[in-house]
Amino acid sequence: MRYLIRSVKYFFYLLIILSLMIAVLMKLNLVESDLDKLFVNGRDSLWQIALLMAVFAAIYPRFGYTTRFVPLAGSFEELRPGALEVMQQAGYKLEKEEAGCLCFRRRSPVSRAMKMFEDRITFTHALGGWNIEGHSRDVIVIASKFKG
Repeated sequence: MRYLIRSVKYFFYLLIILSLMIAVLMKLNLVESDLDKLFVNGRDSLWQIALLMAVFAAIYPRFGYTTRFVPLAGSFEELRPGALEVMQQAGYKLEKEEAGCLCFRRRSPVSRAMKMFEDRITFTHALGGWNIEGHSRDVIVIASKFKG
């Protein structure tokens, strides 16, 4: 279900960015203002562009989000303070804590919006360390901050 939600969000994100870019280009008179003249196939090109964006949106969550294992010795109670410190330094705050699981969100609302509110990083305690799940770039940066 999370995959589908991320795909739909990314589709609308792409749609908004493309629409804004075309609107700016039209306002600056850099492109034709009539959609029938702007695209080779006229208005028929709109559904083709939307289909292409839907394909990208369907593929993106597969590569944009990941889980990485960070090997660390210790129990959940021993590893928890280190995780809190690393996430505090990375600009995250603790959202919720469940048995063996810590969920973090970005502190900055602007930063959250730039990530389409898909900024959650989840630490799940596993035998021998943490499983860190979230946006690929963020997970890689955070995982590299742990010293094992």
